[in-house]
Amino acid sequence: MSDRNTLIRSLHDVGLAAWFGGSLMGAVGLNGAAKDQGETAQGRARIASSGWAKWTPVNAAAIGAHLFGGGGLLAVNAHRVAAQKGVGASTAAKTVVTAAALAATAYARVLGKKIELASSSDPQDAEEAAQHPIEIDTAQRHLALAQWAVPALTGCLVVLNALHGEQQRPEEQLPGMWERARSAATPFIPQH
Repeated sequence: MSDRNTLIRSLHDVGLAAWFGGSLMGAVGLNGAAKDQGETAQGRARIASSGWAKWTPVNAAAIGAHLFGGGGLLAVNAHRVAAQKGVGASTAAKTVVTAAALAATAYARVLGKKIELASSSDPQDAEEAAQHPIEIDTAQRHLALAQWAVPALTGCLVVLNALHGEQQRPEEQLPGMWERARSAATPFIPQH
């Protein structure tokens, strides 16, 4: 049996790279281009919405790959998470940040879809938008924040991945596992 996990590590890393890079490019490039090229607020919203709608399936696949790879890495490194000092804490932090990035991504997509429908010239979209009315200016302000939260959070995941990589170095593993074992073996002595 091989000790290499190239496929799951690649899914994890490439998925995160696309999630981070795509969200950053969208917030900077796509939204910036829509602002520059749209003649009206509705036109700007249509341009941005069209681009984000095209990115959504690719982003979903990237997120799925990242999560699948992350689950696989967690499974093959469960012994390190349990035995090496610091790995459990960084894994917990990574889980919390991943959940926050997923929530920000979902929130941004919901707001984006509402703005897309509200700014569409298609009568069917206008009818659907009327069923879920929104205040477009408020929704756009919230969307702008959510769209910047996604690259900020996924950027944090990149940093946590770097930490995990450092923790996997042989010179980190043995002392970390020794410290965890020593801490577990130290009896609890109540303070009076």
